[in-house]
Amino acid sequence: MRTQEVFRALSDPTRREILRMLRSKPMSAGELADAFAMTKGSLSHHYNILKHADLVRCERRGQFLVYSLNTSVFEDTMNMLLDFFTLDRKKGKRS
Repeated sequence: MRTQEVFRALSDPTRREILRMLRSKPMSAGELADAFAMTKGSLSHHYNILKHADLVRCERRGQFLVYSLNTSVFEDTMNMLLDFFTLDRKKGKRS
């Protein structure tokens, strides 16, 4: 898992919104773009950061790029965070 890239990707509200939208179903770049008031180039930058962090997968379907969540990275990140907080509590520290 690319921990630094994951947290960088999650730090931006636009990228978090893209991820929220993809929770319900895979969506094309155009469908996602319709929800934002920014250029497709700017959104492409966000998609690339999410792909680099492996939070989303991209598949070409004809003319369209379709994005979907990579849930295994979310699971790995949650497990890492849970381990981190569990270790702190075992040592008597408050989290």
